[in-house]
Amino acid sequence: MKFLFFFALFFFGLSLTGLTQSLTQTVRGVVTDKASGQPLTGVIVFLSTTEPVLGGSTDLDGHFRLSEVSIGRHTLVAKYTGYKDVVLSQLLVNSGKELVLEILMEEDINTMNIVEVMEEKDKRESLNSMATVSSRTFSVEETQKFAAAVNDPGRMAASYAGVISADDGGNQISIRGNSPYGLLWRMEGVDIPNPNHFASSAAAGGGISILSAQTLANSDFMTGAFAAEYGNALGGVFDLRLRKGNNEKREYTLQAGFLGLDAAAEGPLGGGRRGSYLVNYRYSTLSLIAKLGVPMGDAITNFQDLSFNVVMPTERAGTFQVFGFGGLSSQTSVAEPDSTRWEWEWQRYDSRFYSNTGATGLKHVYRLSEHSFLQTTAMASGNNYGYQEYREIEGFRRDLNQEASFVTSKLTLTSVYQVKLNSRSTLRSGVYVNRHGFVLTEQSRADDSQPLVKGIEASGQAVTGQAFSQWKFKLNEKLTMNSGLHFFYLPLNQTVSAEPRAALRYQQNARQSFTAGYGLHSQMQPIGIYRAQVQDEQGNLRYPNENLGLNKSHHFVAGYERAISKYMYIKTEMYYQHLFQIAGSAQPGSTLSTLNNVENYIKEPLANNGRGRNYGMEVTLEQFTWKDFYFLLSASLYQSEFQAPDRVWRNTRFNGNYASSFTGGKEWNVGDPEKNKTLGANLRVIYAGGFRETPIDVPASMAAGETVRDLSRLYEEKNPDYLRADIRISLRRNHDTWTSTLSLDIQNATNRKNVYGSNFDPVTGTVKWNYQVPLIPILNYKVEF
Repeated sequence: MKFLFFFALFFFGLSLTGLTQSLTQTVRGVVTDKASGQPLTGVIVFLSTTEPVLGGSTDLDGHFRLSEVSIGRHTLVAKYTGYKDVVLSQLLVNSGKELVLEILMEEDINTMNIVEVMEEKDKRESLNSMATVSSRTFSVEETQKFAAAVNDPGRMAASYAGVISADDGGNQISIRGNSPYGLLWRMEGVDIPNPNHFASSAAAGGGISILSAQTLANSDFMTGAFAAEYGNALGGVFDLRLRKGNNEKREYTLQAGFLGLDAAAEGPLGGGRRGSYLVNYRYSTLSLIAKLGVPMGDAITNFQDLSFNVVMPTERAGTFQVFGFGGLSSQTSVAEPDSTRWEWEWQRYDSRFYSNTGATGLKHVYRLSEHSFLQTTAMASGNNYGYQEYREIEGFRRDLNQEASFVTSKLTLTSVYQVKLNSRSTLRSGVYVNRHGFVLTEQSRADDSQPLVKGIEASGQAVTGQAFSQWKFKLNEKLTMNSGLHFFYLPLNQTVSAEPRAALRYQQNARQSFTAGYGLHSQMQPIGIYRAQVQDEQGNLRYPNENLGLNKSHHFVAGYERAISKYMYIKTEMYYQHLFQIAGSAQPGSTLSTLNNVENYIKEPLANNGRGRNYGMEVTLEQFTWKDFYFLLSASLYQSEFQAPDRVWRNTRFNGNYASSFTGGKEWNVGDPEKNKTLGANLRVIYAGGFRETPIDVPASMAAGETVRDLSRLYEEKNPDYLRADIRISLRRNHDTWTSTLSLDIQNATNRKNVYGSNFDPVTGTVKWNYQVPLIPILNYKVEF
């Protein structure tokens, strides 16, 4: 704590230095048609918060520039004949970097302007105009401002209705009772591998995001009844978009904090075609801090990552974009060398876990006409997860207890065609082809006297294909319909899935709207499961899961939204999800269901013999930043159940029944009247029902010398309710040509001992509760210039 105090004192003093002066910055950007992507010429763009009003119009390429804008928060308005007005409120302008915007305008079928209060809803709707229900945009500012979100989209999403995260040590989320594995990650329109450090095999989350907020633009998050272009997902979708670098001047961001060092650079590319680059590198210093004597837990933790986005427009050949990310992470634990000090079983183990992930894509957008374009992307991606564990035996013997290596790769080719047919109608269609490769090995021993036994040994390749077509049609000024069809094909076993999607939005008036949506969705198992090998009594190898089908789910959603004021709205949604053909154990009477799986590969033969159901209601009350204050209050009531091959309905492990969160913050201009310094205070409180686990059979555990669960009471035991409060304090200082931000995030500020689970300890012969992380202060200092 002394270390943190002096560190904070030094940087607070640095932030408070500087001369009082009137500071300005440039606000510029491009305005395009939301449906066709065509730049719009002659759009009137102005700031309504300056005196006198500062404005201009877009040039032939749709670009605009507003110079000498005073720092602080502003409201920007874009007006164009035949289009709905766009109002962007509370835009933050600082002295360190230019504010570069990409504004999408929607054609008005009645050629009448919509009142400003109606356009404020764009902040909560998705960027994808064909996503109608259970979707919203999350902004980069939110990832940077939400308490203890640490620039991580997964942790930030825990503030949203229907999203439950009861794990302080990771960012895996359960959406509407589904397994975290049901989450799909996309980047620039292409499916990507799990972009998180410390991720396990076949998982959709991890410890912390590989992607830095410095490279992300505003993106979409969806929790059900997805649009037709999204496939191979049952729970939710993170549709990430990358920010383009500044194409006129070089700018930099440097950060130093408790989690590590972070550096970003961006700027123009030569040639005069408005090309740009953006690159970010981060290196963890957790292991270095541990060497200084600061306690960091029982494991040595390291991670580093790189993300980038390079945009290269051409005069006639379209726009090329090279983007990607890569992350390396590991945790190493060393056994206690003195056996007389062993109080817990884990103290006698040496272990190393590693998790490496990366993806690189080449994207090409070619404008076919004024109203249509073709987008083609090729991507190579892969990951490598593994671990080794050694057990120290008295007498200085060290035996390999278990080890694993899971290597997967994927080559992806996608092509999407979009055309704006008229002011009422837009069509988008596309195909995705993936070639998967994998090499999976795992071996372990049952106890010290047993030899190592291979549990998984699989390798090979497989191809998957997806196609979709979706249509947005405005029947009139109040009613909009989105409909489509998604196809999934797995040639390995000739599995075909045709999935209809449909959604309606009825805008009754400027303040309230009704929505309804339906979708049939499917998801395949981790590719290695289909090639899992089993040896029969004659020594022949067979593949029991080769013909395994897809997990499927019908999503039904109905919602209502009402604007209470220009900056506040309330939204409620009810949903029902019917899951069927769910993969479970091929053994009759088994209780195994993949709906409860979070990570790692299931080793036994499977069959599509299970079912599930998730249903509930969600309420969100949100105020966008107004008078420097914002809040987001969400509440969810839900039920999540499954039926395994034994045909008994049970709670899933994620059935906490209820969840709520409050996220809010306030900013104050402090010091001189030129508003050069801003103090921010942010709070997040999460309260949710605990996840479930199967009770421990103590007599059986004592006999076996390890944890044995009572499978007759599967997921009957509910962990205590989860409660966590996070606090964020920040000080932002605008200097002449740079901006500094000092922040302190305190995770679990009340130091509550939230339960993670339980296990049987053979050393003490008792059941032990496992608690999650205690209070963690995360100090960070950022400079933008």
